[in-house]
Amino acid sequence: MIPPLRRRGRMGLAPVAAVPIWRGMMRFLAPLLAPLLLVVAGAARAQAPNNPAAFQVTDFATGLERPWGAAFLPDGRLLVTERPGRLRLVGRDGQVSAPLGGVPAVEARGQGGLLDIALAPDFATTRELYLCHAMVVQGGALTRLVRARLAPDATALEAVTPILDATPAQEEGRNHWGCRIAFAPDGALFLSTGDRYATKLRAQRPDDLAGKVLRLARDGAPRPDNPFAGRAGTRAEIFTLGHRNPQGLAFNPWTGSLWQAEFGARGGDEINLLRAGRNYGWPLVTKGVDYNGSRIGEGASRPDLEEPVHWWVPSVSPSGIAFYDGAAFPAWRGSLLVAALNPPGLVRLATQGDRVVGEERLLTQGPRLRQVVPGPDGLIYLLTDETRGRVLRLAPG
Repeated sequence: MIPPLRRRGRMGLAPVAAVPIWRGMMRFLAPLLAPLLLVVAGAARAQAPNNPAAFQVTDFATGLERPWGAAFLPDGRLLVTERPGRLRLVGRDGQVSAPLGGVPAVEARGQGGLLDIALAPDFATTRELYLCHAMVVQGGALTRLVRARLAPDATALEAVTPILDATPAQEEGRNHWGCRIAFAPDGALFLSTGDRYATKLRAQRPDDLAGKVLRLARDGAPRPDNPFAGRAGTRAEIFTLGHRNPQGLAFNPWTGSLWQAEFGARGGDEINLLRAGRNYGWPLVTKGVDYNGSRIGEGASRPDLEEPVHWWVPSVSPSGIAFYDGAAFPAWRGSLLVAALNPPGLVRLATQGDRVVGEERLLTQGPRLRQVVPGPDGLIYLLTDETRGRVLRLAPG
């Protein structure tokens, strides 16, 4: 149990300040200063927010193993996936159910397993939901999207149907599955897929569903108005390409735009504003370097490739994201909340329209966070990436 805390997170990056350097020394100092300038430029190009909020954090639910995705039911109960392959129901009092029946078998190795969950927009009448998980098939492993119904007594899944495989399958590697789900206001289903790590250039291949964000109908078919529909040699499901391992997807409720969080390698974590048909660069360009310090691709940017709206060097390892529109923390309305794994914490990005204007670091002494979910009560719920995993609850305090 985490005891209630009163904290005011106030860690952010100030605006880039002018540094007096002798003009004659610029050629000598530029290579030495380049990494430092990238660190400063990589954070918010604005001041830290000036509207911190006091809060207390407590354990809401315990006894979970590597919780990964979560979705609130209309009655306020919470469905939570566990990466080893279980789905549980958390009551309004925080009590955790036995594993639900009917959950599909998953590939629970490396970073794989049972990952995200999302309710259909009409769940209240259809009880339809969607799961994303790693799966072994003939030829290797891949990211799979599944449609199912929650049984009336909420103890099992029914009519479990795989509706999309992010083909081709890949023999080597058990990392970078992506696997976040988001529904658009018009009902389109968006799914993120990772590049599967072992073969970076899959993210750039137009005939390959790895390293992409896909736009789908609810049966897994490509939407007919997708940007590459009808183009020879290109998968019609693709909405955007050039992604490494995108584990955050969220619609901005004020602008209607789709935002995405993506892991870089050693540095170069990104927040992207996704636009139909655009290429987000991986692995041709990145703000970071490889784990051994070597260069990746052509450099930090290229004119024909999309720039992130926000990035980090060094990394924060951003996983799930959510926009906050609740009443419990009025000072945080309009913020993008980012669950961070390394260094652990909750990152709050202040936004104006489709711009990031400030950053605040919270819970920096806590556990690794996999997902953030604003609750129907206006409070904020966080999934911890732990073997003895928890759902934490942030409340004003």
